[in-house]
Parts: sequence; C-alpha cells; structure tokens
Amino acid sequence: MESHTNPFLQPSTLPYQLPPFREIREEHFRPAFIAGFAQQLDEIAAITAQNDAPTFENTLIPLERSGAILRHVAAVFFNQSSADSSTFTNELEEELAPQLAAHEDAIRLDPALYARIVAVHASLDDLQLTAEAAYLVRRVYSEHTLAGAGLDAEEKQRLSDLNLRLSTLTTRFEKQLLADTNELAVHLTDAAELDGLSAGEISAAAQAAAERGLGGWLVTLVLPTGHPALSSLTHRGVRERIMTASRARGTHGGPNDNRDLVLEITRLRAERAALLGFPSHAAVVTADQTAGTPEAVAALLSRLAIPAARNADREQRELERVTGLETVEAWDWPFATEQVRIDRFDVDTSVMRPYFEAERVLFDGVFAAATKLYGITFAERADLQGYHPDVRVFEVWNEDGSGLGLYLLDLYTRDSKRGGAWMNALISQNRLLDQPTVVVNNLNVPKPADGEPTLLSLDEVTTFFHEFGHALHGLFAEVEYPRFSGTNVFRDFVEFPSQVNEMWMLWPEVLAGYARHVETGEPMPQELVAKLQASEGFNEGFSTSEYLAAAMLDQAWHSIGADDRVDDVEAFEAAALRSAGLDNPAVPPRYASTYFAHTFSGGYDAGYYSYIWSEVLDADTVDWFTENGGLTRENGDRFRSKLLGVGGSKDPLDAYRDFRGRDAVIEPLLRRRGLED
Repeated sequence: MESHTNPFLQPSTLPYQLPPFREIREEHFRPAFIAGFAQQLDEIAAITAQNDAPTFENTLIPLERSGAILRHVAAVFFNQSSADSSTFTNELEEELAPQLAAHEDAIRLDPALYARIVAVHASLDDLQLTAEAAYLVRRVYSEHTLAGAGLDAEEKQRLSDLNLRLSTLTTRFEKQLLADTNELAVHLTDAAELDGLSAGEISAAAQAAAERGLGGWLVTLVLPTGHPALSSLTHRGVRERIMTASRARGTHGGPNDNRDLVLEITRLRAERAALLGFPSHAAVVTADQTAGTPEAVAALLSRLAIPAARNADREQRELERVTGLETVEAWDWPFATEQVRIDRFDVDTSVMRPYFEAERVLFDGVFAAATKLYGITFAERADLQGYHPDVRVFEVWNEDGSGLGLYLLDLYTRDSKRGGAWMNALISQNRLLDQPTVVVNNLNVPKPADGEPTLLSLDEVTTFFHEFGHALHGLFAEVEYPRFSGTNVFRDFVEFPSQVNEMWMLWPEVLAGYARHVETGEPMPQELVAKLQASEGFNEGFSTSEYLAAAMLDQAWHSIGADDRVDDVEAFEAAALRSAGLDNPAVPPRYASTYFAHTFSGGYDAGYYSYIWSEVLDADTVDWFTENGGLTRENGDRFRSKLLGVGGSKDPLDAYRDFRGRDAVIEPLLRRRGLED
C-alpha cells in the first residue's frame, strides 16, 4: 500500500492532529505497523553507525525522535482493540504481540546503542543540560539497564524468547477474558427477576438481549468481581447467579479457561527476573517505581490488611443483624449494604440515579469543576469523528483562549469493549516533535433504549470523575520529550491525579450544579446530600479488604521465584488470601486470578498496589485543598503547574514535594478508610 493512500503514513490535517477516523480502514493497520518497525530500526541503526563520540544531541535526541509512525498507529490500534474489538483486531493483536516484543528487544538490547547511552550517562555531570534533559538521560539508562541491555548475547537471546512468549500469553489472556465475560452474561426471562432495578437499567438489559438476538433481558458482566445490579436486585437467586458467573470467568474449562495462562505467565516472569538478577518479578517492577522494593509495598499493604479485615467482619455482623440472614454471602453483601445504609443513615443510593443524568454529570459536573479549578472550557466538535459512532469529540481551551487539545468520550458498554474504565492518549504533547494532545476516556455504562436518559449510579459518577482526572493529566502535561508525555509517569504514581479529581464529585459547589432530577430539574435535596456525606466512611472495611485482597494476590503471584513451582491456581490463591488474613468468602478479591486483567494483560503486573500507594498522596492532597480554600483558581493553578503539568519529566515524589512543601503522610488515608489504630 502506497504511503499517500495510508492515513498512518502521512500527517493528519485535522485539528490537533486527530487521527482521520473517516479514512482509517482495517487494511491500513498492518502495512503501517510494518512501515513503523522498519522506520524505527533504520533510525536506531543511524544512531549506532555514527563514528562521532556519543553525546546527548547525537544519541538521546534521535532516540526520542525515532518511531513516529509506530507510535501513531499503535496508539490508534490498541485503543481500537480495547474499545471496539473485532475478529480482525483480535487476530492482528495476537499477530502483533510477538512482533512488538521482538522489536522492543531489538532496540532495548542493542549493545551498540546501550554503549552510547552508557557513555552519555557516565558524562552526565559534565554536561550542561536542562533538568528535563538530564532526567531523560537517567531514565533512558535505567530503563535499558533494567530491560537487560547489559546481559551477554546468550542471556539476551533467552530474555527475548521469554518476552516473545509472554507477549503472546498476555494478549491471549485478555481476549479469552473478554470472550468469557460475554459468554457468561446472565440471561433472564422472567420480569419478576428484575425487581429492584430502575427503568433505565431494565431498558439497558433489554437492549443488550436484543443486540444478541435474545428475548428477555441480559445482565452483562463488568470487570470487577462485584456488579452494580447486586445492590438493588431483590431476588437472591438472581444475585447468586450473577456473582457465580462473575467468579467463574476463566475457570470452567473450554477455550477461555485462563488458569494455565496464569501459571505460565507467572513462571516465565519469575524466570525473566532471575535472568535480570532479581529474586522475583515484583522486585524487578518495584525497582523502577517510587516504592523501590516489594518489602516497602508489603509493609504498607500489611499495615492496612489487619484493620481492614477487622472492619469487614464487623460490617458483616451488622449486615446479618439488619437483614436477618444467618450468613451474608458475597452476592448478598451489596444488597444488604444498601439496607444497612438505609437503616443507619437513611440513605438509599438507588434513589440518587434520577439526579445523575449523564449529560448533566458531564457538562455541569465533570467539565464545570475543571472550569472552576483550572479555567479551561469545552466545546463539542460535531464536525470531528471518533473511532465509533458513540464517541464524542470536545475541543478544550485554556482560559486565555489558546487551544489545549481534544477530549474524546466513549461512554457506553458494548460486547466489543473490554470491561472497566480507562484513559488513552491518541496524540501525546511534546515540543520535540511539535505534537498537541488528544486523549480518550472509556467507560462501560449500560446504554438505554433510544430516547431514554442515561442515569448513572453513584459509583459510575465516581468513575467518571476519576477517569477525567487521568484525562486532565494527559491534557495539562507540557514537556519537551515524547518519553515524558502526559501520564507517562511511574505506575505507582499514575493513579494519584485521577484519585484527587474524585474529590470534586461531592464538593457542594459542584454537586449543586449537576445533581438535578432528570424530570423536574430540582436539585438533590440537601438532607440527602448530608446523609450521603455522613455515610461516606460506611462499608470501607469491605471496599478496602476486597481491594487489598487483589493487591496482595498480585504481589503473591509475582513474588514467586524461578525455582518455585505452582500448579494449582485456586490453591495458590486461597493460600495467599489466608496468609494475608483476607480469606473471608463473603469478601472476595476485587479481581480473582483468572480475570485479573490489570496484572495478567493490563500492565499492572506486580503494580496493582499502586492505587492504595497513590491514595496516600491523594488523601494528603485532599487535606491540602480543604485547608487552602478548596475549589479555587489559585489552587488549581498550583496543582496544574507543580504536578499535572510536569508529566513524567521529573521524579514524581520531587514534584509532590514542590507542590505540598513536604513528603506525604499516611494519616489522612487511615482516617478516610477508618483504619486508625
């Protein structure tokens, strides 16, 4: 395919270099990847072929410039394969996984390139570089070293073989999980079984069934163990069916069973860690994070696990008292929680749905909070097309009228979209390549029938604000080098800005703007808001325990050494949870091993702890905002300039100290989650 007919092989002429989705077709992807591989390898060869002594300008700068085509096509394709997959994207992704691994190894393990990087790093103290340029040298040296660039030829070959196999396995894990998640959706044919669901939820279930050619209603599964419908469905048997289906993913035999993949992935990661000179995969991962070591992670998680489990046990007894159930099971907990919330706080979160209409949440909540805090404004661009008909495109403007970037929103769930919610960057700002910013938020909100409003749950509103926090991080970062664009920060720091953005959801000034009844326009009653705020700490034992169970399960799998042998997924998981004191069957881990996409296909391997690690900073920052006047432009400017704006261009803990004036303290987190001694 000639370059003038492939939109990936020529610059986009659209605003902010938005990919021309009207022109992109399936047949464009493979040739663009092939061209991208070849282009970048030629660019690396040009660096290593030089006779001049290595310098920042002749080594690091061309390395940063390299791979433009590959970055472009990969950003579009992997967003597409996550948000709107097809047989084509599934097959191409499996085909590409080993090619991408081999391509990355060809660069990271190139001895001539590494020798030049080492030489520049060794002379760093003598170079007169900007702070960002000096940090670039240190990061590139560290990344290549930890990738195995210093190994001998035989070791590098074994490392490449491991990387190749792992890339195939993790891709397969994701595809099998999506297929099993779709297959195990719960089909209901009796209207009485839907009792407790709102009209919008019932409409969405009917729509999901119709899209598969079924009658009745279809409750599609979400990525976590729990399901939003469990909090309101009155039919206990249906709740049990949903929970059983959720927990069965990847474990019931057949082509989508993920147990063998879990065992092989963890074994190969352990072998790779040993090859790199580390005792475990967790040690490799944390060596290049703010945590530093698995021991530091274990210290935090263990400190929280005992009081969290104690609180969950106390909550369970309260649930049993209120509901009269002899034993509250996992499928009962969300429903029983709502009964206790009503009993103790007189709060029924289901009655809040009519106040959380999606358009108001977006414009008068998510966008309005960002305008008040940062001065930015948003305008929908109906003339610009996304990658799916449901995708909406918004132009974002700074207060001074300058363009900031594009924000794409893909709100609704569909069978072709993986579970969960996330942010992707399609174009990442950097001055070196003169690139602007285009970011995407993906959520999985059930889509009601045409003409009916989309009403969000309280959890979905929280998720919306959270993911928009990632989008702001991507939009605000202003860096010189592509490596530091947007959210390209340490994994155990990346959730911090998004968690902070959740605070504005219930901020009175923001809540009053968007929490209005879908039919009457009346604001949510103040007494309901007060009751909701009073109940904020309720059920924290459960939520902290289910999260910690998943985080500690992730650490357990990746603490395996190369000589350890594990052959039973369920037995290993049970032992790990028992050892952590988090083996209450009524509080299952947020993700069990066979559907733990974060750790077995999503890049959070040995890093799922990062949510609670980042929350230490988040809780401390919320205290700062509260102490300094809250939602003000002055506070927003400080947070933007000191933290969001630096992207990955400096050590994140140094950036935090610049913002806060000191290191974060853990006490605000302990108070928030009810874990004080």
